[in-house]
Amino acid sequence: MEKSIIIIGAGIAGLCTGCYARMNGYKTQIFEMHTIPGGLCTSWKRKGYKIDGCIHWLTGSSPGNSFYRLWEEVGAVQGCNMVDPESFIRIEGEQGKAFNVYSDIDRLEQHMKDLAPEDKDVIEEFIKPAITGTHYLNVPIEKAPELFSPIEGLKMMISMFPYLRLMRKWGKISIHDFAQRFKNPFLREVFPLILNFPDTPMSSIIFTLSLLHKKAAGYPLGGSLEFARGIERRYLDLGGEVYYKSPVVKILVKNDKAVGVRLADGSEYRSDIIISAADGRTTVFDMLEGKYVNEEIKGYYDTLPIYTPVIYLALGVARSFDEPHSAAGINFLLDEPVTIAGREWKRLQVHIFNFDPTLAPEGKTLLTLMIESNYDYWKNFYENPETYKAEKERIADVVIAALDRRYPGLADQVEMCDVATPITFERYTGNWQGTYEGWLNTTKTYNIRMSRSLPGLSNFYMAGQWIQPGGGLPTGVMTGRHVIQIICKNDKKPFVTSTP
Repeated sequence: MEKSIIIIGAGIAGLCTGCYARMNGYKTQIFEMHTIPGGLCTSWKRKGYKIDGCIHWLTGSSPGNSFYRLWEEVGAVQGCNMVDPESFIRIEGEQGKAFNVYSDIDRLEQHMKDLAPEDKDVIEEFIKPAITGTHYLNVPIEKAPELFSPIEGLKMMISMFPYLRLMRKWGKISIHDFAQRFKNPFLREVFPLILNFPDTPMSSIIFTLSLLHKKAAGYPLGGSLEFARGIERRYLDLGGEVYYKSPVVKILVKNDKAVGVRLADGSEYRSDIIISAADGRTTVFDMLEGKYVNEEIKGYYDTLPIYTPVIYLALGVARSFDEPHSAAGINFLLDEPVTIAGREWKRLQVHIFNFDPTLAPEGKTLLTLMIESNYDYWKNFYENPETYKAEKERIADVVIAALDRRYPGLADQVEMCDVATPITFERYTGNWQGTYEGWLNTTKTYNIRMSRSLPGLSNFYMAGQWIQPGGGLPTGVMTGRHVIQIICKNDKKPFVTSTP
């Protein structure tokens, strides 16, 4: 008789968990609060445009990378047309200066040396580990670390020693601190803006550059919801069940065993195993009422930084843009600072989707901007719908005016404007504080290994971005695979996978 598993959340982690559970003979039901799959990996339509809300680059977008095999297993990449960016980001300065973080590492090295010949040694110190990283993109992610035997663990460490040493060294150095090594004032100023978070470890940039150089960090044409739909199709084809508009409010527990869930409408469903791929705080402190935590887990939620919530502003513009495809867009200097949601900004970063014609009518373009913001600021506004709407419109006007100065004539060409706030993210995904990616990857958190279970509670597991700092789509597929491996191990059955 099949064991049954209930999965909370039909985001990427929940769908991937469901796929692997079905591959291994478990009866599955996924309960999702939204009306569509994908969670934070989503798109939505406005006035003839499709706004993409997630994927800028996909780790493992091409064969030859460990993650590609996983994406194949869950049906995400079959039929996907991937486009590779020319650069990761373009950061502009005064007097026409620009730092292009090219995808090709050799081109990037030469570009940096042209910008700052006086920093030749520092540039080579930065480039060398990125080149080394290109030889170690097949990191052993297929198996849950908890399941490695001592001999397997030793063999893995020996085979990956150069990569592990590289990641350990550069994981302790922040982008901001490394930037101080540059003599060139322009490079010293703009280098930390590559990933926008000053305490992000250098290992994140190095690994990203390695992926880009090997064309393993492309973008799937059609956008994020289509990507999520591919995994949903795979899950349904495997015989899984998913229920939308079905928010879980409580995990049912009997004798310290998870036995089922209760939905917002009061209905209850029983299962042998419960897996939450939903928001971590909601799961631990609301659905389980904080009964199964220790000081370590409480410490995560009390002290660890999260990705700062954002205003996600999208514009449909009746014009084309002659800009190279960059994964993260163009960070440009404003001629005068602007105030957005109570914070002064001297720069904005715009992502121009001229490389995906499926997002806009012919000859037109989708633009998006992610602007860090404060959750409480918007929570206060949301209590009054009229002022909430007015503040969103005011911010849109400010941003459009700033973009018009960078791209003259743009203001008159805007046909669609959509503003999502941290409250929007919270309403549709349930994510704590409306954050878009969970725990922030920093020099202090990059090597934290969080448990997939909770102390004192059996038959319960977690998957997704709240059990691994850094988050992102790779975390979703990897943790989903690993948690089913662990369940199979506990049930004394072999873990198997297949590719459609």
